Formats: sequence, C-alpha cells, structure tokens
Amino acid sequence: MYKGIAFFDLDHTLLNEQTKVDDEVANAMHQLRANNVLPVISTGRNIFEITTILERTGIDSVVSANGSFVTFESKPVYEAVLDNFKIQEFMDYAKTFDDSVTVYSNEDYRINMVNETVKNNYASINTPVPPVGTEEFMANNKIYMMVVNTVGHDDDYINKYDGVFTFFRNTPYSMDVVAAGGSKKRGIIELVKNAKLEGVPTYGFGDGNNDIPMLEHVDHPVVMGNGLPHVKEYAEFITTNNTDHGIVNGLKHFDLI
Repeated sequence: MYKGIAFFDLDHTLLNEQTKVDDEVANAMHQLRANNVLPVISTGRNIFEITTILERTGIDSVVSANGSFVTFESKPVYEAVLDNFKIQEFMDYAKTFDDSVTVYSNEDYRINMVNETVKNNYASINTPVPPVGTEEFMANNKIYMMVVNTVGHDDDYINKYDGVFTFFRNTPYSMDVVAAGGSKKRGIIELVKNAKLEGVPTYGFGDGNNDIPMLEHVDHPVVMGNGLPHVKEYAEFITTNNTDHGIVNGLKHFDLI
C-alpha cells in the first residue's frame, strides 16, 4: 500500500510559467511512484485540458474541475454534475453584466459569447478561447464546472448564488464555478474514500485561492514561494517558487524523493 499521497495543483505550482512540465518535475513524479508515494493532480482544470501533462508525468489519478470530477487509476470515482436549468439561469444573470460563461465537461468546453475579458482570461492561462455554442453542448454532455469571465462583480455572483454554487477567483479575469460545497478538499475526500486509502499520510502543493480547502485538509500543506500571501498562512512548509525547483525542494523537505 502507498506510504503517502501527494496532491499537486497545476498552474503556478506543478507547471512552469509556460504551463509546461519541466524535466525535473516529470522525473520527480516518477520518483514518487518508485518510492511508493501516489502522485495526484488536484486542479481547477478539466481532464481534457491536461492529457499531455498526464502522459508526461505518468500520473493517472486526478482531482479535476475543483473536485467535481475525480479519477483513481484512470477510472472515475466521483462526479458532481451541475443542473442545466441552474446553468442557464446563471448565464442569463451574467449577461446583465455583459459577462460571458464557459461550461466544461471532462472532455471539452463551450462558451456563450466572446469579449475582451474572455480573450484576456484565456491568454493568461495559455489556453485557446473555447468555441461558441453552449446550448447543444449542454444537451449532450454532463457539465462539471463553469467559468464566469468577469472583472469586478465577485460579490454580486457570490451573494446571489450562495448555497447554489461555490466560487473560486483564480485569474484576474475569471472565477471558477462549481456545485455548492464543491472544492479540491471534497474531491480529495472522495478519492481517498473510494480508493480505500484512509490513514495514508497526505501532502498538498498549491499557490492560489482554490487550493485553500486542499491545504486545510491534507496532513502536510506546502505552498509555493510564488503563492498568494494569504495562502501562505495555510502552509506547514513554504517551498521555493515553481520556477525555482519548488516542487523538488518541497518533496525533498518531506523525504518523499
């Protein structure tokens, strides 16, 4: 059985600033396996967005969509599907601010309209702007997460949809939106339970707002040197920047590699 489980955020944590996996990080993931530690990606991104990362690292267990779609050894073990009626109502409300909404399945994404905020958002995460066309997509796919492309309206959304959705501000141009109570913590709990890994020590590496529930939950929270100042308050250990051997230094600190 595993002697540890290490959960890794992607952007500004496991990935470099070009959203790629450095050689030393890929090697560290394989080293973890050799040391009987299970590496798990824990991200706001969805499965279809990270296939190259999974191949490069050899990781096959993922807490994706901020905990809304979880796989263990490539097999789905948990999902939290958003209701299409609630999604449409949310989109209609977003239009009152001229805000655009992206919907995500585990295989693809669509957006209801494109404006400058959308372009800025997807450029900031090195991701193509989604194709337009949410209605047919929603009719044929389970939706696990939305992104509302917005600047300056956080409180409007959070107050109106309290108890319906959970929000995470992850870029200057967008908030992630999942089912009420959804988080990386919830996804981690479901993975550990379904994989029957209770009692195995857990480690979490992150830098941003959506990592806070994960950092609060794991046994050993690690925050990157480039992490947000208020996120560092949740750290047992603050490692170096993601671009300065942060993952490797953090793993070495806990003798995982």
